[in-house]
Amino acid sequence: MSDEKPTRRDILRPLHLLGIALACGVFAAIVTLVSTGAFTARVNTAIANGSYEGLTPIALGLVVGGGAFIVTLLFLAMLILVVDPADVTKTVDRPVLYDAEPDGDADSQGPAERSGS
Repeated sequence: MSDEKPTRRDILRPLHLLGIALACGVFAAIVTLVSTGAFTARVNTAIANGSYEGLTPIALGLVVGGGAFIVTLLFLAMLILVVDPADVTKTVDRPVLYDAEPDGDADSQGPAERSGS
């Protein structure tokens, strides 16, 4: 390994990913709370009287928000594993999905002629 110190941006990158996952979890929890009527008087009086059956909207919001947080965090971690750190600093000078250009006559043919069409 090299003796270079990691930059502040490299150190805080996991914190940024946690922040993105937390924002997704909070958004999912708020959408769940609004859609289950957690802020309505009818639902709140039913919970207070003990006549509300099933999972309360607050508990359901926490479950959905936690699930969204975990799923988002796993998804971002899988995306990070795809990136090769050596390729981050390389300059891309041609489209990535094209076949490798043959040496010599790359400038004389267009993309349609190179692919055999």
